[in-house]
Formats: sequence, C-alpha cells, structure tokens
Amino acid sequence: MMRPFVRAPWPAALACLALFVACGASAPAPENDADASQAARPAPAAARPPAAPPVLAYRIVRTFPHDRGAFTQGLQFVDGELYEGTGQWGQSSLRRVALKTGEVRQQLDLAPQYFGEGIVVVGERIVQLTWKSGTGFVYDRATFERQRTFTYPGEGWGLTSDGRRLIMSDGTDTLRFWDPETFEEQGRVRVHDRGRSVGQLNELEYVDGVVYANVWPSDRVARIDPDTGEVTAWIDFSGLLTPTERSRPEVDVLNGIAYDPATGHLFVTGKNWPWVFEIALD
Repeated sequence: MMRPFVRAPWPAALACLALFVACGASAPAPENDADASQAARPAPAAARPPAAPPVLAYRIVRTFPHDRGAFTQGLQFVDGELYEGTGQWGQSSLRRVALKTGEVRQQLDLAPQYFGEGIVVVGERIVQLTWKSGTGFVYDRATFERQRTFTYPGEGWGLTSDGRRLIMSDGTDTLRFWDPETFEEQGRVRVHDRGRSVGQLNELEYVDGVVYANVWPSDRVARIDPDTGEVTAWIDFSGLLTPTERSRPEVDVLNGIAYDPATGHLFVTGKNWPWVFEIALD
C-alpha cells in the first residue's frame, strides 16, 4: 500500500530555506585550491615587442688620405698597415697601403674577368673573394704570390675570420662559416633584427665576439651576434663625408671596416672615398 504524501508545514519550509542560504549554496564552491587560484588570476597582458637595438654613438679620432680610385671591397689592419681589396671589372686588385699617407706600397691586379670582393688576412696568407665567378684566391701575405684557387657556390661579398673559421657574406641575409684550410662550409646563420631579415650584408669585420657588417647600399653598419644572427646594435656613418665630398660623381657608399686591437678603434672608408676615418665607438 502506498504511503500517503504529507505536506510539510509552512514554518518548517521556511526554516529549511534559511539554512540553505546560510550555508552559501547560492554559488558552488571550487573543487580545490588550484581552481580557486585560476578563477582569481587576471587575463595575461599582451606581450611587449622586443626593444630596438641601440644606435651607437661614435667620434672621429683621426682622418687619413685614401686613394680616390680605390673601389674598396675589403679592408683589414695588420701590423700598422692596411690590406685592401678593390673591385670593378678590369680594375680589381689586392693592395698593401700605408695608413698615414694612403700610399699604395704593394699591388696585385686581378685578371679582368674577376670582380674583386672581400679579403681577410689569416696568419701568413691573404684570402680574397670575387663577386659572380664563384672563385676565391689565396696569396702569400709577404709577396702576394698566388698559392691557391678555390671555388664556392653563389656570390662572394665580404670576408672575415673569428680565429677558428672564415665568415663570409654573399649579399643575402646569411653568414656562412668556412673551414680556413679546406674552405668547406661548416654552418650558416641568418641575420635578423627583431625577427626581420637583414639582407645585402657586405664587408665584414670580426671584433671581440661580434661581427660588424656593412649593409649595402647604405652607410649603416650592423653589429651581429654570429651565434644567433641577432643584430645587437647599429652604427649610422652617413655623416662622415661632407655634402661636397658626397656630391662627387665617383663617390659611392661606405664599404670597408678594419679593426686595430691595440686601440680598440675602427678604420672606416668607402668606395672611391677620399679618406679613411679612425673611429672610436662611445
């Protein structure tokens, strides 16, 4: 037999409702502390964009004469003298230059089919690239006698050394690393500024763990971490020449960076520029 339904008296119903509210049943409690922490955590803020690399200040320490006919493609300072590679079809050369006077003390002209590019002094050898022929040369540093010819894919632009490897640019955003004896490629890194590609890398100079690179066809130099390819600073050399010097028809862009480890200064020049500037970075 079914048990009859008995309605609760009205006062008892009110008592149950009061007890329900007093117990906080209007909202379910979090299951655990982690849920409570997650519920109280604010929405994450938008990620800040990376800071722009600084633009380094510099001062001109001294100025030296430079051959206006030298279409500079590579520059290095060793034992008080400049070694310079020049370009242009039928005018390319390898030179030893007196810094203070600009006198060309030794010169080897390249065959007319070669457009000379970057150079680097490695011990008692000099290595020189050419532009579109995919051909490089190795010379005796003292006599400029050619010791070897080697080949590489793509174009040759800038060349330097970190003491273990040759570092080469090819006009793109890529630095290539070569074995200094075999010229076999050991790796590459792409150069970028806050994720944006930095291309047209030209003349190079390795200084204390970083690579300085001209960016053609500008007067800007990028300071690059060779391990990551990140640009860590810029230098703007657009004010080195006076407006009158800049207006001469033969004067071209900045191209040529050398380093003096004794002073920590750079030597900077350009294609058909009248001067080599000794630069201190502040």
